[in-house]
Amino acid sequence: MTVAAVSCSSGSTDYLVDGLKVHQDEQRQLLSLLDERTGDAQTRFALMNRIADNLLAEGNKANLIIFLTSSVEKHPDDPYNAYWLMMVAHTYLEDGAPSIAGYYFRRILENCQDLEIQGESIHLICLQNLIKITSSPELEIKYYGDLITRFSAKIDLGYSYFMLAHLYEEMGEWELAIQTYTQFLGYGQYEVMIPGIPEPYEYAKRIVDYNSSSKDWTFESLDELVASIKKAIDNYDYRALDRYRAKINFFAMSWKQDSSDNNSQADFQMRDFMGGNRIRYSDTLDASSNPNEAYLRTSGWSQYISVWYLYFRKVDFPADPEIHGRWEWAGIYYGEKM
Repeated sequence: MTVAAVSCSSGSTDYLVDGLKVHQDEQRQLLSLLDERTGDAQTRFALMNRIADNLLAEGNKANLIIFLTSSVEKHPDDPYNAYWLMMVAHTYLEDGAPSIAGYYFRRILENCQDLEIQGESIHLICLQNLIKITSSPELEIKYYGDLITRFSAKIDLGYSYFMLAHLYEEMGEWELAIQTYTQFLGYGQYEVMIPGIPEPYEYAKRIVDYNSSSKDWTFESLDELVASIKKAIDNYDYRALDRYRAKINFFAMSWKQDSSDNNSQADFQMRDFMGGNRIRYSDTLDASSNPNEAYLRTSGWSQYISVWYLYFRKVDFPADPEIHGRWEWAGIYYGEKM
């Protein structure tokens, strides 16, 4: 859409009529009435809205934008200016120009009082659209903050708090992220849906719980962790193995399960599987190990599932620089590798 290419003489409204094929007569009548009713805000709104509808009905979006933006400039005190600018923003949005649409959404928020049309807040609509089209995490944080502060009764607060917390996390603002994840958890929205995150409630809970835990089960290096595990197995020291297990998010599951599955959470003590059994372990880590994850094959734990792969991972928790990059025993995979 090239608005600049449309010309009209100063003060002329011919451009609002000449391009129409069906609504010309009605448009002339509306424009005549509009000229007479400049002091009546509600009547003027109804007339302008009908004029705009006629332009939209015949696909004359360029003239629509000129008409509405010109009116806003000529009548800065019009209580319906937020509505006219929102119509302009949506027109640009529909024509694939989100950056220009964003300019008008922001202009409404900054310069126009809020207005409800058919029970819908225009400021709320602007914030929701800006969140969808912005590519700036900083701005998205601002918009979510405004949503929560101004429209808590009209939005899904749980969803909004999670999204705000996740943005803080992406920005490395860990203190704010954890505070906001805690607020999200307080709403108890176990079934909230977040694109790209299968179990949002568990995701947030793991971060909050990990942050508040002692984290005293981590090791400086993978070699130190594996050596300690092997020594405890050699000595049948189940108490040591229980100490070495991560106290948050430790799982025990088959290779086919997902770690987010509630049934994967390990709720047992190591002595239940060590008594009377001869536990063995491989001399070296599994070949699939990498700089961030490692597997140690062990066997002899149970007559039902003898083989366990102990799973170790490097701690990825920038919120606590003292443990970030250390190693933890994070789980158990039952059976031979798939």
